[in-house]
Parts: sequence; structure tokens; C-alpha cells
Amino acid sequence: MQTAVASNVALKEWAVTVQALAQGKQIVLLRKGGIREENREFRVEHQQFLLYPTYEHQRADLLQPPYRPDLEAVLQAAPPADHVRLEYWAEITDIYETFDAAAVEALAPHYIWTPNYAEERLRWRPKKPLYVLLVRVYRLPAAQTLPVLPSYGGCKSWVELERPLMLEGLAPVLDDAAYDARRAAVRAALGR
Repeated sequence: MQTAVASNVALKEWAVTVQALAQGKQIVLLRKGGIREENREFRVEHQQFLLYPTYEHQRADLLQPPYRPDLEAVLQAAPPADHVRLEYWAEITDIYETFDAAAVEALAPHYIWTPNYAEERLRWRPKKPLYVLLVRVYRLPAAQTLPVLPSYGGCKSWVELERPLMLEGLAPVLDDAAYDARRAAVRAALGR
């Protein structure tokens, strides 16, 4: 892994998903785009980034039943609405694009969302592919709580933080063997 010493780039994702990534429960992100994205489509602009937990749009009924209690725990531990707590950094190891509902359903054991919700993401703007990103996640040596600036708001994927966070002392949440096994299982589910 070749990492920068600091980063000010963050990818917004549901806080409950960030927790699942941080606990090694999943290594998959499914992305299509946000309302405020350029052309309303997602682009992989960065291979490495901080994970920016968001609290909007999360609903227990969009999570598979074993993960629903995780949402309540995430909501109880949330920082004040005018602050964001950054604890994790991620690196994309694989990028796939799909238009195939069967592939999204085959991935269901590898993500916390309901298969119906994942397929909704696929069906939104059906002429655009769904990105399947495999990410290796690392814990920052210390959590950083920052004020939320107006530029961080809205339905967009990428955020440029006002100041970079130091990345020295990152610790992987999954060791090499565990990550490689999870990655191989996801690739097999996709028929790769």
C-alpha cells in the first residue's frame, strides 16, 4: 500500500455502512451517484480517501435484519449534527461496473443493505452502470471531529475537507489474509 501522509478527500457513506466496513462485516460499496453529482452520476475520482459518515436517508427497513440493531447503535453514538467524526481511511482495491440484477443479488451476503435496496440503486438511471467498489479500510490512530462546513452538505459523494488529516499510524481493520479471503469471495460472487 502506497499512502499519502495526509488526506483531505472524503467519500460520503451512510454511518451504518462505515461501521460495517470498520468492523470488517463488508468490503463492498455500491455507488450510482447523487442528486448533486455532476450529471447526477458517480465517478471514481480518488482511489484512496477518508470515510465521511452521513446520517441522512438511513432506515432500518433498508438493512438486512441482522444489521438493523447496528443502525440504532450508530445513531446513539452520532456526533452533534454540526460536526463529523472521521475515524477511517479506505483504499479501493477493485472496481467493477454492472447492469446485472443477478450480480447485485449474488453480492447480498457481502453487504448490509437489503437486496431490494441494492437493486433500487441498480435500477436508478438504468442506462448508467452500478459501481461495485471493493475497499480495504484502515483505522486512523485517533478519531478526528471536525465542524461540518456548508460545502460538505448535500447529496454528493466526494467532499474536500478544509484541512488534511494525518494518516501516519493507520491500522487495517482486516489483516491481509482476511481481506484477501473476503475479496476472493466477492469476486467469485461476481463471476470474476
